[in-house]
Amino acid sequence: MAHRGATPMLVGALILLIFHTFAQCSGTNVKIGVPENYDGIFPWYLAKLHSLPANYSDLVVTGDDEGIFGVDAQFLYAIKPLDREKQPSYSLQVSFKTSVHRQSFTVEVFVIDKNDNVPVFIEESMRGSVQLGLLKGIPFMQVEALDRDDRDTAHAELRFSLMEQTPRIPSSQMFFIDSITGEVSLTDEGASTLDPEMCGRYKLLVMVKDMAGKVNAFFTSGIVTVEVTGNTWASPDPVRLQENLPGPYPIPISQVKWSGSQAVYSLEGEFPEMLFTISREGVIYLNAPLDRETQDQFQISIVVERPDGREIAKPVELRVMVGDANDNRPTFPQAQYHTVVKELAARGTEILTVQAADNDDPKTDNVRIFYRLIGQIPESPRALFRVDRDSGVISVQADSMEGTAPQYTLTITAEDAKGLNSSCTVVVTVQDENNNPPVFSQHEYGPFHIPEDAPVGTTVTAVLAGDADVRGGDSWQVDYRFESGNEEEVFTLVTDKQTNEVSLVLSKVLDFERESEYILVLSAQNPVALVRGRYGPASTATVSIYIDDVNEGPILSQSHYEVTVREGEEPGRVIATIRGYDPDSHPIRYSLQGDTKKYFSIGKYSGELKTVQALDREENSTYTMEVIAVDGRNFSLSASTLVTVHILDVNDNSPVLVGDYSWKYLCTPRWEDQALVLASRDSDGPQHGGRLNFSLRSDATVRRNWKLTPINDTHTNLSLNIPYLAPEVYTVPFTISDSSSPPRSTFINLPVTVCTCNIRGNCKIAAKQLQGMPTIQSAVGILLGTFAVIGIILIVIFVRLSYQNPKEPSKTNQERVPLKISI
Repeated sequence: MAHRGATPMLVGALILLIFHTFAQCSGTNVKIGVPENYDGIFPWYLAKLHSLPANYSDLVVTGDDEGIFGVDAQFLYAIKPLDREKQPSYSLQVSFKTSVHRQSFTVEVFVIDKNDNVPVFIEESMRGSVQLGLLKGIPFMQVEALDRDDRDTAHAELRFSLMEQTPRIPSSQMFFIDSITGEVSLTDEGASTLDPEMCGRYKLLVMVKDMAGKVNAFFTSGIVTVEVTGNTWASPDPVRLQENLPGPYPIPISQVKWSGSQAVYSLEGEFPEMLFTISREGVIYLNAPLDRETQDQFQISIVVERPDGREIAKPVELRVMVGDANDNRPTFPQAQYHTVVKELAARGTEILTVQAADNDDPKTDNVRIFYRLIGQIPESPRALFRVDRDSGVISVQADSMEGTAPQYTLTITAEDAKGLNSSCTVVVTVQDENNNPPVFSQHEYGPFHIPEDAPVGTTVTAVLAGDADVRGGDSWQVDYRFESGNEEEVFTLVTDKQTNEVSLVLSKVLDFERESEYILVLSAQNPVALVRGRYGPASTATVSIYIDDVNEGPILSQSHYEVTVREGEEPGRVIATIRGYDPDSHPIRYSLQGDTKKYFSIGKYSGELKTVQALDREENSTYTMEVIAVDGRNFSLSASTLVTVHILDVNDNSPVLVGDYSWKYLCTPRWEDQALVLASRDSDGPQHGGRLNFSLRSDATVRRNWKLTPINDTHTNLSLNIPYLAPEVYTVPFTISDSSSPPRSTFINLPVTVCTCNIRGNCKIAAKQLQGMPTIQSAVGILLGTFAVIGIILIVIFVRLSYQNPKEPSKTNQERVPLKISI
């Protein structure tokens, strides 16, 4: 069945495709492309043969057996259509004569393809078979078609499609065809639902198109018959193999077969490489002995693939189980064990269980183990221990372990039914038990003499209670304690753990006058309970200690006295009494040290501390001195104590204003936040002079013009209370009071300058006449007087000069001419 596309080929539009490059007529080849099936006017001029010499003649075309081509006036022509499928190209020889000789060149004519052939299936009856288990997309057959058009063009580019499936059960889309290769495979639905019992044969309507399947392509359809067949591809039966098979290897153990197309097999799983292999025929081989203890079974996946590596079907599984052979000796988890047995353990006492393990199959008798005691070091005495043949329990065989060695080393073997065996050692330590109480070497110790001034830590004596148990153990260690005589804990016991010797050590200061003799009863016991026997009289001892009297110095009742006295208190009052006593009842004398100003005195025998003069807290608030108490019979024996006297404050000072304010001023009109900071001080303590209060005099004008604002306990701000006050020096009256009850006060008249200020806040004060400064009238008078004095002085000088240089007068008029002053 064929159909031609609706779009006609525009033959008239096909201009000659000429691929030629004309060279000199010396013989360069010419290539021409010509479309097939030309249906125009003939002769059909194909191309002009350029570059022929001007004097050519006798132009001839050869190489055309059918006589299709010719030459006319340098033009190559054809007299009928060309068919590419019949002959795709022509090689023509064009020759001509010149004046010299005959020449020729080749013209290659290539027939250009036209889509004029319908694709056809190669086989008229297309059949194939598909096997159960085939995976999706794995081709089981291939549909092939042929198109006579040029394979290098789209005219022969074929596309396949599946048009219809009959019957359409269990699904209408069971199959798939590759549009390019024509390979037929199963879809997802086909791979999962294919069943030969439901449908054993399918007919598929398949179409093939050229032009890569375009709308105007030629096409042909055909029927493909697909048979559904069963398959031998299934998991083989499990295989049981004995470990350590003697061979020879390889040994075939199973086989699989893919009944469809050509297949390649491979194995996957957790096993050493090349332990299992599979041949091309699907035979599975074992290549080496198996060891059940290393791996007791194998799960082998058998993979089937096409030669190109694509998996055909799902893998099947082969289970290989390894049977046991008695090839393992029993072994102990450790080479040496350590255990302890008490020396008084009874016969049959279990001391340890040893367990060996056999790696053979636990479900067989290969793992049955028997235990034996084959050695004991030291060997004597024998038959101390035994081991149970089946359980491995080691127990005491002897009636008693008393008097045996402190340690034994046993050798135990474990053996299976085949005689394979191994051994371990068991180190048994015989543990001493407390069956011997400690015993003192003598019942009484002493008497021992110790002076009453012996320092704390003095060792009085050392005693020992021996123990017959094993040295160094808890049964040998001795705990000593006082049973009586040390109720006031004057002594302590210090035990040497290496020797068990106990030292009696002084832990408190002795006092002969209080206690002159100690009778101490000691007991000795072990830290662990006695297993046999009891603690009797031999485990106790008496220690007698006598205290020797020593003359002791006085003792003061306090190491430090704190005394308080109000300042200004009347002298001679007792402010404290220092109390002391002498253990030997000797008199005590008291004296003071450190009172350099002699403000205090102390009674020589009474210890009464008095003030000698009134004290001022503002001068010194604390006095510290030392009181010395001396033994009246031995001046080298003394004791001392510190006395600290604190002077209590009394409100005996009034507050005062501190600082110079004569150079300070306030601006008028009032500047915001401008104030004089007034400071005060009170020499009394915080109780009386802690917070100082400033208050203006109760005068309406003063309180209207001025304002006091507290800053803290000792400072306050003085500022204008009204916007304007005339520039002048004002006296501001106020009172400073302390915080005592009743308070002490000081009245202050403070001169305060009020002036106008410039923009920088500097005070502008008008100049005033200084006291004693001359006026203008007096200055003029003084100036005139000064000139008069100067004039008189000049006259006197001129007169004297005239007497010193006189002129001689004439004799005639000497008496008549008056004296002249020469100026």
